[in-house]
Amino acid sequence: MKKVLMVLTNASKIDDKTETGLWLSEFAEPYNEFKTRGYQVTAASPEGGRIPIDQNSVEDQIPDAFNEAIEVLQNTEVLAAVNVNDYNGIFLPGGHGTMFDLPDHQPLKNALQHFADHNKVIGAVCHGPAGFVNTKRSNGRWLVDGVSMTGFTNEEEQQTGLVPKMPFLLESRLREQGAKFEGAAAYTDHVITDGNFVTGQNPQSSQSAAEAFAEVLGK
Repeated sequence: MKKVLMVLTNASKIDDKTETGLWLSEFAEPYNEFKTRGYQVTAASPEGGRIPIDQNSVEDQIPDAFNEAIEVLQNTEVLAAVNVNDYNGIFLPGGHGTMFDLPDHQPLKNALQHFADHNKVIGAVCHGPAGFVNTKRSNGRWLVDGVSMTGFTNEEEQQTGLVPKMPFLLESRLREQGAKFEGAAAYTDHVITDGNFVTGQNPQSSQSAAEAFAEVLGK
């Protein structure tokens, strides 16, 4: 049975006036896809425990299909305590919270370096690639250097109105670290697979990104 590690944000606020967290569908849709494929899924986060959900991502009627995923979010593992050797792939869902606690989180850097060095599958969607920022492979190159990928674009961030509150622009930072960033029209389903790297642009890309990730990971 293939094992997938999903790494989530614990950050619940952008500032004192603006709450944030995980974008629900970006976890729930991939989680359901991975479980359907028969994968064993572990949800982890920098601090462990309950994951804050961005209320902007919660519809009036949450799909029943999300119930199991929501239950998993109530008690995640502490990432530093997870043995990454046990996993075949790692996947980072988004939400603006990822911009604040995933970059420069050393246990995540260590995990990503392991997955890259061992040619394991690495995936992310929307703001999830924030976890790739400032991470290097064991050869000293940036994790994303030379990788064709996508993520939440500068255009999409501008449309949220949150640019002044962001620590950096995700697209810009990934480009600075050598990524071959490819964005599509704002809020359209867009996924890029480059070897063992699979990335989706936005919430609309969550399901497609999960399916592409699973195609690379296999049975």
